Amino acid sequence: MPLAEEAVARIDKQELIQLALTICNIDSAGPSEKPVADYVADWLGAEGFKVRKVGLLADRYNVIGRLSGSGGGYSLLFNAHMDTAVRATDIWRRRNPDADVFHKAWIEGDELVGEGIVNDKGPMAAFMIAGKAVKATGVPLKGDLLLTAVVGETSREPSDDAPGVMMETKDLGARFLITHGGVADYALIAEGTGFSLVSVEAGEAWFKITWLSDRPGYYTPYLPDRTTMQDSPNMIVRSAVAIEALERWATEYQKRYSYESSGGPVVPKAQVCAIRAGDSTGIGGTPQVCSLYVGAFTPPGQNPLDVRDEIHNALKAAGVPATDIELYHFRRGYEAQNAERIKESVLGAHRATFNAEPPRPNPATCSMWRDVNIFNELGIPSITYGPRSEHHAEKRAFKIESLYQAACVYTRIILDLCNQEKPRRKR
Repeated sequence: MPLAEEAVARIDKQELIQLALTICNIDSAGPSEKPVADYVADWLGAEGFKVRKVGLLADRYNVIGRLSGSGGGYSLLFNAHMDTAVRATDIWRRRNPDADVFHKAWIEGDELVGEGIVNDKGPMAAFMIAGKAVKATGVPLKGDLLLTAVVGETSREPSDDAPGVMMETKDLGARFLITHGGVADYALIAEGTGFSLVSVEAGEAWFKITWLSDRPGYYTPYLPDRTTMQDSPNMIVRSAVAIEALERWATEYQKRYSYESSGGPVVPKAQVCAIRAGDSTGIGGTPQVCSLYVGAFTPPGQNPLDVRDEIHNALKAAGVPATDIELYHFRRGYEAQNAERIKESVLGAHRATFNAEPPRPNPATCSMWRDVNIFNELGIPSITYGPRSEHHAEKRAFKIESLYQAACVYTRIILDLCNQEKPRRKR
């Protein structure tokens, strides 16, 4: 039996399901990843991987499990994030942030259900079991295999707080991992793509748009008669005109900057995601200050200052120029370079598993920011590949079979890529 098929035969589907459910029922809605990180580290250690815990913070650390090769082959890193996106405290963002689907996992018919399953501990379980299956063959790989789990991929970023008040940033995760030893010749980011090969993803730019009134802060009984919303002394009212203008701009923005590449299509979208103004404990007067927070995704190479200028012009044309537009967060998007070898390995493994070609990437899976951008930014050719349901937005679930198929593909990739001879550098 060929080695790849022997390894695939060693995948225990029930063990895979149980591992996925176990780590997904350890709630790790960021920033509370430590319990699941402890479990992943212990599991990798028990399976014979050399484990390192790499983190800036004691309670938020990344995990590297290394299976050393015999030498002469390409090294391969698998990566997934341990944090999940929805916190029970997100009462101003979700109508039901404490719902079980965001914090637990279970089987429902032929599906695995739960935020953690789909984003992103299900794919993590798949490559952990794949690594175990490869190791169980007893045949050493030529190149190193690294299985990594990171914090903070869905992390919040500093906004209006003083430095250090809220120690949250994506830099705690994949970037800290890579700059502290999580390096390989190639990386596969195991996140949902619907089993398409995604080698381009968007960047993101966040803007704070502020209006400061030059009018008095009227006590409501003294409020002048209404004129127009553009001229209102109430900055919340004035910002409503701005929101309409920003919606028109966002519609054109995604059309103007759509980006086609061999790695997939990027359709960068934008919207108003937060507003700050007034004080709910004292609403007897006119808010003189209002800030809107706009999140815009960007195609590779996009200058965020150009986006800022577009926002300024859109507001000016609508008659509500902002007092200030501040770029307070930016992460660039990337298209993988020199990634042909890993693409071919994933393509071959996909064909062997599905007996079919992978689907074309869905624009949405190329038009978001994910950790793959950090790997590509730091020079590690990387792609994203993993299971994802077509009804992801409506139901956080995918088929049990999809998770098993992912484990089979990952197993075949490991045995192919890590056993390819790596040319020696000429001195």
